[in-house]
Amino acid sequence: MPRDFLNCHAKTVNKAYHSSFICKRDTLGNMALLPLKTSYRGPAPPMANAEEMDIIDEALYFFKANVFFRTYEIKSEADRVLIYITLYITECLKKLQKCINQNQAQNEMYSLAISKFDIPGDSGFPLNSVYAKPSNSNEAESMRQYLLQIRQETGSRLVEKVYGTDGKPSKWWLCFAKKKFMDKSLSGPGQ
Repeated sequence: MPRDFLNCHAKTVNKAYHSSFICKRDTLGNMALLPLKTSYRGPAPPMANAEEMDIIDEALYFFKANVFFRTYEIKSEADRVLIYITLYITECLKKLQKCINQNQAQNEMYSLAISKFDIPGDSGFPLNSVYAKPSNSNEAESMRQYLLQIRQETGSRLVEKVYGTDGKPSKWWLCFAKKKFMDKSLSGPGQ
């Protein structure tokens, strides 16, 4: 193959995928408040068209490619949501590795979603340098509810992907449980 083709191909392979969503509405801190396809309650507006991809679909779709990146250039407020979901998917996969069946997996995902978690501005949040702290207690509560809504829906959709129609866990998903996107983790050391 011509050398120019290899150089061009290598450059395109090394790019992380960014969110295609444009924040036209509100933000929480500097994260986009994007519409979601979900039945879980929270501040995210419902999707106008249930057939379109939402940010969770986008994060699941790009997860296997993006998880290998140690750095990630943030190009929009929606990218911050994509980063959070990518980090959360990794946490979910760690839990799913230990599950024997789909029912146990659903229970684990629910428990993980509602467990205590840090939001931007909290001392335990891993990316405080790129996320804005909520400006007041109302915004902090809205951000916590938004992230809870995202966590619940992401866990539910991930179980569907990992267990598929046959009910057996996919090694092609679980093999990513040890990867660390941006060398960060939402859980503390040793968890």
